[in-house]
Amino acid sequence: MKITRATTEEAESIYNLVQHTIRTIYPKYYPREVVDFFCELHSKENIAKDIENGCVVALRDENCHQEHLLGTGSYKDNHITRVYVAPEFQGKGYGSYIMQCLEEQIGHKYDMVYLDASLPASQLYENRGYKTVKHEKWPVENGVVLVYEVMEKQLSKIIGG
Repeated sequence: MKITRATTEEAESIYNLVQHTIRTIYPKYYPREVVDFFCELHSKENIAKDIENGCVVALRDENCHQEHLLGTGSYKDNHITRVYVAPEFQGKGYGSYIMQCLEEQIGHKYDMVYLDASLPASQLYENRGYKTVKHEKWPVENGVVLVYEVMEKQLSKIIGG
């Protein structure tokens, strides 16, 4: 497997992976309004903009005849966002690998990283040493409220990077 900075040519496949993952996994945890909120939040336009800004990575299986997109992750400054692994590849350590790569990138400039944890991912983050620092609420639609955790982790700042 290899992780690379995502290119604009990959925007469509990253969008499809993110949408597929949300539509498959999130209904087990959230009502429809919250699932729809996440799908809108991770729109093609937002993904393309983040790729243009150079803050999206793509994890691919290079052992396949045709390289297959396994997962993706994004960050801005010291905030990790949009970490998704395709449902059929979850539970194999790919999410942890994406997180490790993002943390290493962030560690060049910052000694702390934070993220907004969805219910399906909060256990992964806890296992990586993240601690909940606050609970947030975000009203979506039809009176439904998304409740999520803001989590952070201390990093060892990488000297000379």
